[in-house]
Amino acid sequence: MPINLNIGILGHVDSGKTTLARALSAIASTGAFDKSPQAQERGITLDLGFSALQISIPDHLKDAEKSEEKLQYTFVDCPGHASLIRTIISGAQIIDFMILVVDIVKGLQTQTAECIVIGQLTCKKMLVVLNKIDQLEEQKKQQEIEKMTKKMKKTLENLDIRGSPVVPVSASTGENLQLLLDAIREFSFIPQRESEKPFLFAVDHCFSIRGQGTICTGTVLQGSVRVGDEVEVAQLKLSRKVKTIQMFRTPLQEAKQGDRIGISITQFDAKSLERGFICRPGSVIQCRCGIINLSRISFYRSSIASNTKFHITAGHETILASVLLFSGSSKFAFEEEYRFVEEVNQDEDSKDENIFVLLQFERPISVIPGILVIASKLDLDVATTSCRLAFYGKLLEATEDKDFQTNFLPRLKIFKEKTKKGTIQRVVNDSEAIAANLLKPGSREVFIGMHIQLSTGEKGTIESTFGQTSKVKLRFQEPLPQSTIESLKSKSCPISVELHFKKYIFDPQKKIRQ
Repeated sequence: MPINLNIGILGHVDSGKTTLARALSAIASTGAFDKSPQAQERGITLDLGFSALQISIPDHLKDAEKSEEKLQYTFVDCPGHASLIRTIISGAQIIDFMILVVDIVKGLQTQTAECIVIGQLTCKKMLVVLNKIDQLEEQKKQQEIEKMTKKMKKTLENLDIRGSPVVPVSASTGENLQLLLDAIREFSFIPQRESEKPFLFAVDHCFSIRGQGTICTGTVLQGSVRVGDEVEVAQLKLSRKVKTIQMFRTPLQEAKQGDRIGISITQFDAKSLERGFICRPGSVIQCRCGIINLSRISFYRSSIASNTKFHITAGHETILASVLLFSGSSKFAFEEEYRFVEEVNQDEDSKDENIFVLLQFERPISVIPGILVIASKLDLDVATTSCRLAFYGKLLEATEDKDFQTNFLPRLKIFKEKTKKGTIQRVVNDSEAIAANLLKPGSREVFIGMHIQLSTGEKGTIESTFGQTSKVKLRFQEPLPQSTIESLKSKSCPISVELHFKKYIFDPQKKIRQ
C-alpha cells in the first residue's frame, strides 16, 4: 500500500489549476478535471476534484525496511472563484502541502492572497507554480519569470511559508513540467499520522451505486478504519457498518490517516448527506456553542467586534455564528475570570493577553475537540480586493446542549468593567461625606459596602443610602486632608467620586462585584 501525500492545488480563478492537475496525474477520480456538466458549462471548477500519481519513494525518504513502498501524490484541485471560498477552505483542511498556482501574466490577484492565507493556516508548506509561461513574449520570458519569482519570494518572506520553491511552467504545453515534478519530489516528506486516534473521515462526495450501496468518498483525517467496522454518520447520528473500502478503484481492507478513499456503507440514503464527517461512534459532537483562542489574520483590514456575525468553517461545514470576545492572562478555564472585549483592531497589540472567542452558532456544526476553526466575512462583495478571512483558532470547549444559554454560558465568568460618577454634596466630618448623583434611587442598596475613590485620590466605601433620592453616605479609610475638606466646603474646585465595579454578562442573578 503506498504512502499517501495530499497536495492541494489552489489559486485565483482561471490560473490553470485544473489543467495542471490533469498534467500531473496518472489516476483520476470520477469527479476530477471538471467533468460535471455545470463545471463544463461555466468553464470553472465548482467543486473539489481528486486525482493521483504514484512514484517510487524518493532517495531522501527511503527506509531500508520499506524499500519497495511507493509514494502516492493525491492532488486536491480546489475552485478559485471568490464565491466558492467555503469549498476552498474545506479542501485545504485535508492537505499536507500546497501548490499555489499563479497566472504569470496577471500576477498576484485577490484570491491568490486568500489562498496564501489558507495555506499558511492549514499546511505550512507551499510550492509556487508560475503558470502560463507559454503566453509570455519569447524575448522577455526569462526577465518576466525572474521578476515574478522575486515578487513571490518577497510576498512570502514574512510568513511561515517563506522559502517556498518557485517553478515556472506551462501546464497546457508541458513546458518545464518535469522540472516541477522534480521539485515536488524533492519537496516531498513523510507526513506524521495519528493512527491511534479515533477514526475521523471528511466526506466530500456521497452517491449510490446499484449493487454496491452508498459510497462516501473523502480523506481520513485521523485514526484508521477496516472493512466491517461500525462507524457513525455524525450529522445524522446513524451507526452503520463499512462494507468495502477502495483507494482510486483499488480494494483495501484498511485505510489510515491521510488516505484518500471511498467507503461503502449499508442501509444509508446518499441524498441525506452531501458533506460531513463519518467517525468512530460518539467521537464527533454537534456543537451549538464553543470557545476558540483568537489568532488574527494580518491581511484582514477591518476590526473584529463582539456581537457581530462571522462565517465559521470547521471541516467541510461553514455556518454563521455570533461572536463575543473576551481576554485574560491565562489559558482558558471555567474557573478563571475574563474581561469582555468590545473589539480587536488591526493595529492593536494584544501580546500580553490571550483573546478568546465565544461562538454561538445559528445551527449545530460537526466538530471534534481541537479542530481548526476559520472565521470569514463572506457577506462582503465577491469583487472586493480585501481579504475576507478574519481570524482562526483551535476549538477549546464545545457543547451540543440545546439549552446551552442556561447550562453552558453561566459557567463563563466574563465581565464588563463599569464606572459610575457622582459629586460630593457636603462633608459630614473628616471621615464622612454625602454623595449625590452617583447611583439611581432604586439600585443603591446593591452597592453598599463597595469601594469608591475621590478625584483627589482619597479612598472609601459606600456606607449606606441617605434620604429618598440618589444620595449615599461615604466613609473614608483615612481622615480627609484639610485641603480636601476646604475644597469641598468652598465648592471652588468640584471634587467628584467614582465607583468601579464588574458586571458579569452571563450571571443569571445579575450580581455586581468589585
